[in-house]
Amino acid sequence: MSKPTLNDSALDQLFRQARSFNGWLDEQVSDLQLQCIIDLMKMAPTSANCQPARILFLKSQAAKNRLKPHLIDSNVEKVMSAPVVAIIGHDLAFYDNLPKWFPHTDARSWFVGDDELIKATAFRNGTLQGAYLMLAARTLGLDCGPMSGFDNAGVDKEFFADSTDGDSTKAIRSNFICALGHGDVTSIFERSPRPSFDDLAKIL
Repeated sequence: MSKPTLNDSALDQLFRQARSFNGWLDEQVSDLQLQCIIDLMKMAPTSANCQPARILFLKSQAAKNRLKPHLIDSNVEKVMSAPVVAIIGHDLAFYDNLPKWFPHTDARSWFVGDDELIKATAFRNGTLQGAYLMLAARTLGLDCGPMSGFDNAGVDKEFFADSTDGDSTKAIRSNFICALGHGDVTSIFERSPRPSFDDLAKIL
């Protein structure tokens, strides 16, 4: 039986009216909301259920202060004023969890010793999970402000140094960051033009 199409209100909230915010209202994001985001994110697909994403939610001023030195100047206010900032990373040792999360076959053996496959798989699926995180946040009524524009190596050293256990091939690496909260509409400009179907796609 076919599933129903989401109504226009839901599509607007997820896509058509959703924006990347630069400023934030003085409204908090609860720990429960963050837990719900992860509970939704983890249900979306990753290859062989590899689940490489590792998320740090920075809520406290002290945590955000640790991130601040690694930001480009234009991102400082966006981050420091946000109720929460998520560091979206990916675990290069994700394959060690495959016996638990993909028990149907010996999927771990597909990756052991193949550093290029490990890196590509972790980055691709971790990026997907970062996008799932944003959609999950929007379903819960939150706004997002995704950003690059920071020193990845500096962030990795500051927040993920303990993940290596002396083995850099099994480290957590940062990908992008995303502010979360209730967006201030005065902080954004008119939406940029979007390409047409023919600009992006072909049907063969």
